[in-house]
Amino acid sequence: MDAQKGLARAMELYEHRGKRAKELRARGMKVLGYLCLFAPPEIMAAAGILPYRLRGDLKESITQAHFFVEPFGCPYVRNLFDQDLKGKYDFLDGLVMSHSCDMVQRIYGIWTLNKKPAFQYFVNVPHTITPWSKEFFKRELIFFGEKMENFSGNRISDGQLKKTIAAYNTCRALLRKLYSLRKENPPLLTGTEAMQVLVAGMGLPVEEFNSLLHEVIEEVPFRSQRPAKKTARLMIYGSVCDDPSLIQLIEESDAYVVTDDTCIGTRSFRHDIPQTPDPWDGLATAYFDSFLCPRTDRGADGKRFQYIVDLAREYKADGVILYIYSFCDPHKLDAPDVGHHLKREGLPTLIIDDDYTLTNSAAIQTRIQAFIELLS
Repeated sequence: MDAQKGLARAMELYEHRGKRAKELRARGMKVLGYLCLFAPPEIMAAAGILPYRLRGDLKESITQAHFFVEPFGCPYVRNLFDQDLKGKYDFLDGLVMSHSCDMVQRIYGIWTLNKKPAFQYFVNVPHTITPWSKEFFKRELIFFGEKMENFSGNRISDGQLKKTIAAYNTCRALLRKLYSLRKENPPLLTGTEAMQVLVAGMGLPVEEFNSLLHEVIEEVPFRSQRPAKKTARLMIYGSVCDDPSLIQLIEESDAYVVTDDTCIGTRSFRHDIPQTPDPWDGLATAYFDSFLCPRTDRGADGKRFQYIVDLAREYKADGVILYIYSFCDPHKLDAPDVGHHLKREGLPTLIIDDDYTLTNSAAIQTRIQAFIELLS
């Protein structure tokens, strides 16, 4: 794997995603699994811990989780819990969750009671944007930092935290540059390839991911074989999308996915963390004010979705696919307003409701193909 470079190395890391984390843990590095950016990876990394973002397995049926949690809940979160019950995350030193949504908050107790991780922590996150709620969130991040210090045995100084934030901001800048390769027509990088690079990075120290991104960005524009031109350019908006299967389905249907607004996509790197005198202020601002997740109440004004329109136009997307999981209340409640705003701005939309299995992929592909025909 070390001999590979660029996209080949990214694909190897994608196919064997936990391998590097296991290597580092064998060398003495602590590895914590986390579900959401509201438990910022910068804080874990500043304490010398590897933040390992948990990834679902779309092709793995949920079996054991059904004994502990009802099926009428987010299928993505249940999928993660099911994988841990089956031992697929036994290499982790512990688990970190945050109040990203009510389902995650509810499953935290069920998960930790039944799986009993060696270490566990929950970050409380307010749902309304007010000065006091932001101050509350900042205190929660400081408490989280103290917990990481105690767990790792390493002190998080302001200088170390600022250095770690700078490394993650470099990663964000590189990801924006990687995505910019998809502005070309045809894109220099397919949506499927971009997703695989993102997932590969979810299990690496930020410095190693930055090195990988440099290699990919340098390699891609000079590939001898470039993607062929297709009929439509599409954007994906919605729930956590950490598997390339849907994107592959779209790109097999004569369209390209040129950008997205999802949790591990542009939401995670659209904005840098501001370098403030007190680095905890910068973290609170970035993850509370700037991270545009529908779990946070920002009022009823549809203008809050204008950034989606701007992003679609920046990447010259012809339409937007709203990809939403069954029982994902935050995204489902926003979907009608999102669709209405995009339609008013001249952007056609297609809503796909999935249970994080794509078992009805043939029907979904038929709908995607019909959508593309309408666009053309």
